[in-house]
Amino acid sequence: MKQINLIAIIILSTTFLFAQNKGLEIAKAADLADEGYGAYSVNLQMKLKNANGQESSRQMSTKGLEITDDGDKTLISFNSPKDVKGTAMLTYSHKTESDDQWLFLPAIKRVKRISSSNKSGPFMGSEFSYEDLGSQEVEKFTYKFIEETTLNNMKMAVVERYPVDSKSGYSKQITYYNLDKNYRTEKVEFYDRKEALLKTMEWIDYKLYNEKHWRASELFVVNHQSNKETRLIFKDYNFDIELKEDDFSQNSLKRASN
Repeated sequence: MKQINLIAIIILSTTFLFAQNKGLEIAKAADLADEGYGAYSVNLQMKLKNANGQESSRQMSTKGLEITDDGDKTLISFNSPKDVKGTAMLTYSHKTESDDQWLFLPAIKRVKRISSSNKSGPFMGSEFSYEDLGSQEVEKFTYKFIEETTLNNMKMAVVERYPVDSKSGYSKQITYYNLDKNYRTEKVEFYDRKEALLKTMEWIDYKLYNEKHWRASELFVVNHQSNKETRLIFKDYNFDIELKEDDFSQNSLKRASN
């Protein structure tokens, strides 16, 4: 009996390690597939729908810079409507440490730092959290391969990933990587700290830029607990823009609001 139990433990341990390693390999392949984009700018429309079906819209612009030895840097600026115009957010993503994020609020003309304990909060009333807006670095998660399946007639690898940061708003995320299209992400299911399904994010209508970099034309998030929705519609991607790290300072955060 002891020998049978030992064999069972060995089999279970081997299966677990295989799932861990395969999940990590898929995440690394997805990250490698998108390396080398350098910098970009893009215009966005954010559409919000509350639980009663009422809708509102915001116009935004974003620019980002790829950092090879750390997480990427992004700057988001709100252009309309009047009540949010001039608001801007700067994110320094990191591979292992908590991201640095700052929000410029034009009404009080000051920069507010987003603390680590507030990263799970909603960004500007949307179904995106501050945590969602950082680059999804491989090192921020541990992984478990679940299965291969099909989604919209495409072959997917389903991988559970678990945030390393104890202050994350999520207990786990189930990610669908497209094995037919260079490991691009098609869907993520987010589970809250009580391990209940919180929201689903889908990437819609991908387009290929510079023969390598897949970008969705739309991100759609539905919150299953609040019945709220957010859509981000991307227009006018530009990968030929030249940006440097000085373009992502707190001073640039204030300038972006003008």
